[in-house]
Formats: sequence, C-alpha cells, structure tokens
Amino acid sequence: MSFRHSIRLLARFSIMFISLAAFAQSNPWNESQTVQPAALNKELADAKTAPTVLFVGFGRLYTAGHIKGAQFHGSGGSPDGLAQIKAWAASIPKSTNLVIYCGCCPMERCPNVRPAFTALREMGFTKLRVLILQTDFAKDWADPGFPYDKGQ
Repeated sequence: MSFRHSIRLLARFSIMFISLAAFAQSNPWNESQTVQPAALNKELADAKTAPTVLFVGFGRLYTAGHIKGAQFHGSGGSPDGLAQIKAWAASIPKSTNLVIYCGCCPMERCPNVRPAFTALREMGFTKLRVLILQTDFAKDWADPGFPYDKGQ
C-alpha cells in the first residue's frame, strides 16, 4: 500500500469518526433514555405498567400506521405541532412513563423526534424515552410483526 493511499484511508476514517461523534453529540437523550422495539413491545404487553406512547411524526404517517395505542398530538418538526404536543403534555403528570417516536426516515435524519424530546424534557418529564427506529417504522416495527393500527 502506498503512502498516498494510506493517507487517503486515514482521512476517510477520520471523517467517518468525526461524523459519528457529531451524530452522537447531536442527540439530546442518553442511552438510558432510549428503548428498542422488542423491549417496548414487551412493555406494552403489560397493561398495568405500559408506557404512554406518543407519535411525534407527520399526521399522514400516523394514519398510515402507528404503534397500537399510540397517540398523535402534532408533529415535533413544526412550531404548530410542537405547540400542540406541549398543550397535550401540560395536561398529564410529569412522572408519566412516556415514550416518543417518529419512524418517518432513518433516525439520524429525523426532523421530528429531537425537537419533541427536547421540548418534553424542558417541560420536566422525568420518565421520557425515545423509541429507536434506526431505519423507519415499517422496517423496524411493522416488518418484525409488532402490533400496529391504521387509521384514526
């Protein structure tokens, strides 16, 4: 391997590492404030301890398919949607076990979940988590066979 080729590889790995580090820093949540699809599905099976699930994506996607029992009160990516989410959230206890998700696109590009998480955290929710849908709702929730509803 030539010296020039080695430098190019090193530059590519450096850029990739910096990009990954920037992504990790851009999330307003930490690891303990996340939940994976299989774990959430298991939690939802216990009616006594099931979390409240809030869809924070686009209304049209909620209608196309959403986690069984999930609520929609606005899109986290717009000022009007955030205002609707905050108005709804103001009416529930800050200790509510609350899971938010979007699933419109790959997690790193989602325009909805980060603003919604930040707003709810700033409101004082103490049991707030994000459902990690790495690719999208269809691939990470529906395709594995987890329950979902259409319509509403």
